[in-house]
Amino acid sequence: MEIAALVMWVLTAVAGLRPLVRRLSEGGLRRQGTKVTRYPVALLLGHPALALLALAIWVVFLLTRSSVYAWSSFGALVLVTLLGFTMFTRWLTGQGGKHARDGEQGFPVVSVVAHAAVATLTFVLVLLTAITVSRH
Repeated sequence: MEIAALVMWVLTAVAGLRPLVRRLSEGGLRRQGTKVTRYPVALLLGHPALALLALAIWVVFLLTRSSVYAWSSFGALVLVTLLGFTMFTRWLTGQGGKHARDGEQGFPVVSVVAHAAVATLTFVLVLLTAITVSRH
């Protein structure tokens, strides 16, 4: 289950790269001057940065088998999930809502849905692994 979580995590990152690269290539960080923005810099960069930190902690868990690292990784993943959910809901309401801003409306639906689906599976696998490791 630990390796399955790692594989799902990598797939989640790959699926999330397309929307991130698209946003950044369309001037995502330079367009933050408007009062209402869909994705503030902290959200746009914080989500993947924190996800990489959580993944690094997961790798340490895989090397040490310490439940402290499994739960630490899961805790960071909870924060990643909250940031991701914020981006997802803004993306959904941005389809013509008050947060609508050029590039985000054009995010490929398949990439966003794939990222969210694989991320959900990753979340569940990490949680179940942390629970299982704690019992031993």
